[in-house]
Amino acid sequence: MPASHFVPQYRADGPVRAGIPEHGRIPRYYAVKTELLWLIEALGEGAALPSERELAERFSVSRVTLRQAVGELVLEGKLQRRQGSGTYVAPPKLVQPLSLVSYTEGMRRQGVDPGRSVITVEHLPADEVLARDLKVSRGDRVIHLERVLLADDERVGLESTYLPESRFPTLLDVFDPTTSLYACLTDRLGVVFDEAEERVETVLATPREALLIGTNPALPMLLLHRVSIDDDGVPIERVRSLFRGDRFSFMARLRADA
Repeated sequence: MPASHFVPQYRADGPVRAGIPEHGRIPRYYAVKTELLWLIEALGEGAALPSERELAERFSVSRVTLRQAVGELVLEGKLQRRQGSGTYVAPPKLVQPLSLVSYTEGMRRQGVDPGRSVITVEHLPADEVLARDLKVSRGDRVIHLERVLLADDERVGLESTYLPESRFPTLLDVFDPTTSLYACLTDRLGVVFDEAEERVETVLATPREALLIGTNPALPMLLLHRVSIDDDGVPIERVRSLFRGDRFSFMARLRADA
């Protein structure tokens, strides 16, 4: 199967030459994966992939080779496996802006219904790192909210938020944890979000996190750490958000410094 047969036309949104080196020597599974990407585009969202036997015959490869190619596309969020049903073309990834926009607002802009399933609401003493990030004393009480993030009732992430209790003593009296925290802080408590420091990295979910999100522990996850700051320069919250790598991407608009 010549590698050149699988080199697609130039696409600005993809790797150059589809990631195939100039010498053309590539693993057979990767050649199949490249061809499957074209098939996925032709089939369209929600379409069923042909059977494993049919695809193996079409590409003249073993089923083991085909499974490796399909497996990578599942991890990348291009395909979805449905137990007892088959493999289907996945919907486009959700895009969360890296800006002072809440999860709720980010989803609604895409026509997606956001939701949250509450796991934990508790009071904790701040450890050294949390105290530093929130500019409180070590041992001061903080409010901890842990919630599964939903998109059209699909579990897509897990979010842990920490806020200083001394600053928000009435928060749990006025806040419904199944709704947007940002909306409550701004509309009910008069908080002004001015800036945030955010760090993004890739991780694997812990067994507990994978169970709560309902995903495979081997699936790559996108982890965001954020400290939000008000217009007086005082920290509002520290957030740890874990998103499914097969369902999410992030977008930031960059501007030159003045």
